[in-house]
Amino acid sequence: MSDLSARFSPSRREVLRGIGLVAGGAAMYRAMTALGVTRGSKYTGPVDLSGAPRGASVLVLGAGLAGMTAAYELRNAGYRVQVLEYNARPGGRNWTLRGGDTYTELGGERQHCEFDKGLYLNPGPWRIPYHHENLLHYCRELGVALEPFVQVNYNAYLHSPAAFGGKPQRYRSYKADYQGMVAEQLAKVVGQGALDKEFDKQDREMLLESLREWGYLDGQLRYTRNDGTSDTRGYDKDPGGGLSGKPVWSQPLSAKDVLNSQLWHALPIGDVYEFQTTLFQPVGGMGRIGEAFGRELGDLIRYNAKVTRIVQDEHGVSAHYEDAAHPGVTRQVRADWCLCTIPLSILGQIPMNVGSAMADAISAVSYAASVKIGLQFKRRFWEEDERIYGGITYTDLPIFTIGYPSTDFFSRGKGVLLGAYTWGASAFQFTAMSPAERVREAVRQGSQIHPQYANEFENGIAVAWHRVPFAMGCFGEWSDELRAKHYDNLCQIDGRIALAGEHASYLPAWQEGAITSALDAIGRLHQRAVAGAKS
Repeated sequence: MSDLSARFSPSRREVLRGIGLVAGGAAMYRAMTALGVTRGSKYTGPVDLSGAPRGASVLVLGAGLAGMTAAYELRNAGYRVQVLEYNARPGGRNWTLRGGDTYTELGGERQHCEFDKGLYLNPGPWRIPYHHENLLHYCRELGVALEPFVQVNYNAYLHSPAAFGGKPQRYRSYKADYQGMVAEQLAKVVGQGALDKEFDKQDREMLLESLREWGYLDGQLRYTRNDGTSDTRGYDKDPGGGLSGKPVWSQPLSAKDVLNSQLWHALPIGDVYEFQTTLFQPVGGMGRIGEAFGRELGDLIRYNAKVTRIVQDEHGVSAHYEDAAHPGVTRQVRADWCLCTIPLSILGQIPMNVGSAMADAISAVSYAASVKIGLQFKRRFWEEDERIYGGITYTDLPIFTIGYPSTDFFSRGKGVLLGAYTWGASAFQFTAMSPAERVREAVRQGSQIHPQYANEFENGIAVAWHRVPFAMGCFGEWSDELRAKHYDNLCQIDGRIALAGEHASYLPAWQEGAITSALDAIGRLHQRAVAGAKS
């Protein structure tokens, strides 16, 4: 069978899952760091832009989080700021689709979001790690209310159509059985003296004791059906009160079935640094952050502005753009300096007179394929029928992910699931479909896990990131080789132009990466502006 790693692109993500999801979350994080996928973020407070030259101006291209962070700090420091934004809204990939919204993808397919009031899909980012302190700072600064995001739910499912007759397994039960299997086998190895050279007698006894606790082993170091294992993997009948309160222990899966199912690929995902508890989400959708920045910046942002050319000279930078309200009409704005946050997938198509080093870096970075599909149902059956409150189910079906809402628990009425969040080859397959076909396929595949889909489904919306006009891809993909050759050239200021965005960070795909790259870039632009004013 195809394992869960197949949902990611074969180049880097499959390698990561091959390393990390077998060897463990810590190994995966080390590999991610080595490949430039993730780094820790350190909040150092607002960037110091004191002493801005009187009358100095900066043109910001793009009103995503990188661009709006830059505009906010530059304005507060006294710079004259203009922002050009392709969309009719702020936020860029910080985006929430709600009922009444419309979205037209490349190719002309237009979708009307039919979700009920209060329900939504985040097509882009949907969670904020507790250690993304810069992003959390701006949420506090702008008054964006946050609530917990449930990443790991022990009552959600792990699933493969080729394992256990296609029956989904509760995360808690499978995790307990996997750990019990590993602990029992390792205990046997210790008992056979295989580790006598590595550990003395006291250490071996301590190791065995830890295995008993970690693997829920009995006094004979066996993982068997008993009250202890059931208290972890779940009971067939939960303990209760009175004469009917006696629990019924559950039967663990066989070690062979646990191993051959390959569902263990998904177990360490919640151990990865970015996915560790606690995570957050804005109340009402991730787009609340972009909306708050947009309100704060007001008319500094010019919307519906499609940049068509960027020209710099020794005195400043000009951007030519088309105004969507007046098709065919080209306008121009100019400033002393320019911070460009346009995704490289788009920027590479825009004429811009920078040196070959930056130009080569822009063209070298490809963008990941990803698809998200939101499905509205008549009732929250995952809560009512299956006691799943938030969290994620993983499957090796092409949909890969089912995400349950982390808000409005126990509410009556309708709800929206993230019915698919997929990557790599599977994402390209979904991207090739029409939006309606994507939704139908997500419902068909999800029905193998939740049979309620057939009777409860109402409507859906599907966003394939390679067909998103303002991004043409989900995020910039780096490798060690690419970073060594191009990353510094991408981030260096070229004349009067600097670049920023998640693509110019060691946190690609994360909003924190976009924000920290912007703060770094405007700090260096400011130093140049101050030095130029003194010369």
